[in-house]
Order: sequence, then structure tokens, then C-alpha cells
Amino acid sequence: MRIALVYERLREEERQIIRAIQDLGHEPVPIHLNSGFLFLDGKKQFPAEVALIRAVSSIKAQASALALDSLGVKVVNPPEVLSTCGNKLATSVKLFQAGIPSPKTTVAFSTEGALEAAEEIGYPVVIKPVNGSWGRLVSLAQDREELRTILEHREAIPSPYYRIHYVQEFIRKPGRDIRAYGTERRFLTAIYRVSDHWVTNTARGARAEPAEHTEELADLVVRTAKAVGGGFLGIDIAEDEDRGLVVIEVNAVTEFKNAARVTGVDIAKEMVRYAVSL
Repeated sequence: MRIALVYERLREEERQIIRAIQDLGHEPVPIHLNSGFLFLDGKKQFPAEVALIRAVSSIKAQASALALDSLGVKVVNPPEVLSTCGNKLATSVKLFQAGIPSPKTTVAFSTEGALEAAEEIGYPVVIKPVNGSWGRLVSLAQDREELRTILEHREAIPSPYYRIHYVQEFIRKPGRDIRAYGTERRFLTAIYRVSDHWVTNTARGARAEPAEHTEELADLVVRTAKAVGGGFLGIDIAEDEDRGLVVIEVNAVTEFKNAARVTGVDIAKEMVRYAVSL
């Protein structure tokens, strides 16, 4: 089978995927998004039957997946899943509709609305952009004045995205959170992301360690994947001392090199196998 790798930068994950495609007996077809274009009329055949979307930009990931899906190419992940997971508000809506345990979450469209939401939730609160990754512009507000300062800064950013205030309950993690990998069919593996900082992201310096595999975790991963429409996903989960596991975010173009390194699971091969199975 010819499998396209749609990418912007050849990071370690993308190199692993190319090797996995070859090791499994398929032909990799690298598609560098910034070096070409896609015909939408279907007259020029796309050179692969399935495409793995690995664009760094969530906007480019969604756009390229939509274009390829319109041409009848099987896409991992599908455009509607990329659209949902690329927007934290859309993700939360799907999770709450499916009854997935999640932090208390509000959305406000003004500074005063966000301040009122925070009072309702109770401080401290976390405020995030509705789009973005790697923990960028995610802030923790301990009180009303600190939140007001953050909101004034966000309101000054010349983008309408930052005038949508996604305010969430702060989960007191035990010095770590969980990044789990799986699909709507099965749980694959998971790591703890250990850090003294409240943002437990490996891109921000957190340490990756193998996580305990439990039935609760496996069940939550599959249910979460189904809730957002399926696909090969990275799911961020916090351990709440009262409620147990709660889902924070879902990543549709997930990084995995640290997880593959510490767990010994060949995540790239599992991704390719999943794509082929479609």
C-alpha cells in the first residue's frame, strides 16, 4: 500500500513513521505541505490510498485533511476529528455530551464574563486559548486581580481567538499527569509526565515515565476517542484525588517520541497499522 505522510517538518516522529511504513512492507509517500498544492477537482490522482496527517499547524492539518478526504483518500485523522481536537471548546462539548469526566469548564466572551465564571468555579482557575498546543499561553490565576491582568493581556492580542475565554477548574495533580495513546478500538500505552511545574508537558521540560495500565485508564481512553469521533489520539488525563481520572485535552496530531522511548511500544508502527486497517 502507498501511504502518504503529510508533514511540515521532518521531526523524529515523522522519521519513525517513514521507517514504520517501510518495515511493514508499504511504500511511504512524503508530502511536504509547504512545497506543493492539492487539486480539488479529482482530475489529478493523489499518489496514495491513505494519508497520515502530521502538520504542526492545526489549521494546516485540518485544511489538508479536508482536501484529501474530499478526494476519497482515507485520512488519519479525519478532518472532523482534527477540527474538534484543534479547538478546546469543541473538544469539551463532545466530552461533556458523552459523559466523559472532565474539569469544570466555562466559556466567556468578555472580561467581566470570565471573572464571573471564575467566581462560580472557585480559584485558582486555568485560562487557556481555545486553540494551540505545548502549553502556550495557558495561565493559572490565583485570584480575581491576577485573572483580570491575564484577561487584559489577552484582550490586547490582535486575534479574535483570544477574546474567547476558556476558563477551567484547576486540578491539583500529584506532580504528574498522564498522556495516553489509543483509538476508538483500543488503548495502546501511556506515560506519566512528571514535573514540579503545574504545566506537565514534555515540551516544557516534564519527565516521561511509563504509566500504570489499568482497566479504568484503558476504558477512559476508548470512550474518549469515540466521543471525539475516533482516530489515533493522544489524550491528556489528570488524576483528581476525589473523582479519579479526568480528561483535560485530546490531541489529534500527537507527539509520541518520548512515550515510545520509555514504554518500548513502537507507536509509529501502531499508527501505520491503524491507518492500513481503515
